[in-house]
Amino acid sequence: MIKNNGNYNDIYNYRNSRYFIKSVVEAKKAARPDKEICIFAGACQSFFEAIMSAGANFASSPARILIDFIDPLIVAEKIATTDRDKIVTAREISQELHDNGKRVGGRFARGKK
Repeated sequence: MIKNNGNYNDIYNYRNSRYFIKSVVEAKKAARPDKEICIFAGACQSFFEAIMSAGANFASSPARILIDFIDPLIVAEKIATTDRDKIVTAREISQELHDNGKRVGGRFARGKK
């Protein structure tokens, strides 16, 4: 976020979020129809709502706070080690991060194992 500007709903108040949004849209376009992809996008203080609206499964940071560098790795590990017939929810992941959904949020993704 750009300092001293409190308008959280203006994309121009975020340094890199527009690039994350563009990347999510492009990844969705490039995905094969027979393969379900899982997208985690964003970084510290990103425009969470816009990234999720673009089609990401998970994003940072709903509370617009600094995330831990390992948070995306925990999300990826959880999805990668969950069986294909099970769904990983944002609630499950937030319990593993111990942040109550402040640093990472999202919807759900099918396991990839």
